[in-house]
Amino acid sequence: MDMIAPVEDDFLTEMAIQKGIMQLIEKDRSDMLFAAMGGHRRIPGGSVANTVAGVGNLGLKAAFIGKVCDDEVGRAYVEETRAAGTDCPNDPVAGGDLPSSRSMIFVSPDGERSMNTYLGISSEVGPDDVPEDVCNQARILFLEGYLYDKDKGKQAFETAARLTRSAGGMAGIALSDPFCVDRHRDDFRKLVKELDYVIGNEHEWKSLYQTEDLTEALDLAAGDSGLIVCTRSGKDVVIMKGHERANVSVREVTPVDATGAGDLFASGFLYGLATGADLSRSGRMGCVAAAEVISHFGARPEADLKTLFASEGLI
Repeated sequence: MDMIAPVEDDFLTEMAIQKGIMQLIEKDRSDMLFAAMGGHRRIPGGSVANTVAGVGNLGLKAAFIGKVCDDEVGRAYVEETRAAGTDCPNDPVAGGDLPSSRSMIFVSPDGERSMNTYLGISSEVGPDDVPEDVCNQARILFLEGYLYDKDKGKQAFETAARLTRSAGGMAGIALSDPFCVDRHRDDFRKLVKELDYVIGNEHEWKSLYQTEDLTEALDLAAGDSGLIVCTRSGKDVVIMKGHERANVSVREVTPVDATGAGDLFASGFLYGLATGADLSRSGRMGCVAAAEVISHFGARPEADLKTLFASEGLI
């Protein structure tokens, strides 16, 4: 569950929060930051969950595989996600040893967000939490790189990808952040080769291939993977599939809250992929969806994305 509050940069310094990144924290620090943040908005979050919510906003049938405790936060998360049109096949876990996860997100005056995430029970997602019927129906599976921090998460990935691909679907991954890439570089390099598509930003791709030359990193990635996407924080998005390459221009938008920009880019891009759009149009859909979500607080779309796509001549 995202807990979002506007703060001045001095607050980040006082709380020893590194601006602009996602930091995993323990429960004690989570409790301390939550107490310090004061007034806030509470919105269901999670990177891939935000992406799936965006896909659902666009009218595709969507499901989110995750894990919450049967506590107040967990029950609200499932209820609100289902009410917004995304299926949550896993009910809250009764008697869980860990509470539901939450992320304290502090938004600076420039719109940058600094995320402090306590994973709680969500870090315990394993193969037993992967519903076979959901994967068998999926045309596109989107995996969250952060889950690779635990063996059970890796096993959940492998199970979901195997089920989806054996039923004729595609499976891909979000690289998540450069620190996640640093921790799992060898595994992620293997996934780039094995999965059908990979989405990351320029820092993640450079980290994955251990180079400061983005062109070199993307050329190596394109040689490894069937389809790669590179977002670049306000600069052209690069999409490569074999020898095919699309550079998608981005309109500069002053963000109200940058939370979820990459997540909603993925929503638009995956919608394009699901509906047969070419690389350039799929990338443009991603950019339009990202621009919508940074125009307000929270990482879930508030406007009808299909209407926005239509106004841009994309559908």
